[in-house]
Amino acid sequence: MARQMTKERRFTQVDVFASELGYGNPVAVVHDADGLDDAELQRFAAWTNLSETTFLLPPTAPGADYRLRIFTPSRELPFAGHPTLGSARAWLEAGGRPADPDVVVQECGAGLVRVRRDGERLAFAAPPLLRGGPVDMLDVAEIAEALCIDPIEIVDAQWGDNGPGWVMVLLPTAEAVLALQPDVRRMSTFTDIGVAGPHPDGSETAYEVRAFCAPGPTEDPVTGSLNAALGEWLTRTGRAPDRYVAAQGTALGRRGRAHVQRVGDDVWVGGSTVVGITGTVALG
Repeated sequence: MARQMTKERRFTQVDVFASELGYGNPVAVVHDADGLDDAELQRFAAWTNLSETTFLLPPTAPGADYRLRIFTPSRELPFAGHPTLGSARAWLEAGGRPADPDVVVQECGAGLVRVRRDGERLAFAAPPLLRGGPVDMLDVAEIAEALCIDPIEIVDAQWGDNGPGWVMVLLPTAEAVLALQPDVRRMSTFTDIGVAGPHPDGSETAYEVRAFCAPGPTEDPVTGSLNAALGEWLTRTGRAPDRYVAAQGTALGRRGRAHVQRVGDDVWVGGSTVVGITGTVALG
């Protein structure tokens, strides 16, 4: 049986939500990914073993500049935040020219997502929530068990599913967030738990954020989709101002910074992006 011919495709790896390589969350980006089937996309994403790998394709929706497919090592996601920013940076670095010079329009499983320049950063407009609202108290107890804390320590909990499936937990302080030592083996029902707690007034950042995912990776370094959902919740309820900065990745030795801004009904999440690797990959 003849071996299938491979094609050299442009490849970029971008560190997102950090201004220095190695301190954010990396995403692998394959350019010109047309012609690859789902199994090939999933296999390559499993091979990179990053939290997400993305594939740039020609758009099919009117108004889109490109189409993006987003894969974890085990499944495809309709939307994810740091892959959106990293892929937009990779597309622009490769010579992509948006129809609107001020806004890149990404087509993905969640629809059309706008990405704009925010000074030296890129920022995306969060897609609508697929599920929101309060979390049942019995579910709060199960979440607390997975986080290895007493349910009384949880200030509030909300659904914030914009694609990955987040359930969000608010703790009283950033210190409490950093002290967490969850048991992901107990995350049977809730596979994506996001936790936030406020820093003291006058701190460099307003909130500390952590994201726990099962079956793995256990903790995501910096998470755009979670910060988008948190931003909608915290600004809507007056717990955060319409513009603030969240820290994430501290417990992992990272220095992630998510810049969150509410403008009317839109929540924008921005961050720095650093291109770390460029080259080609033989696929298809």
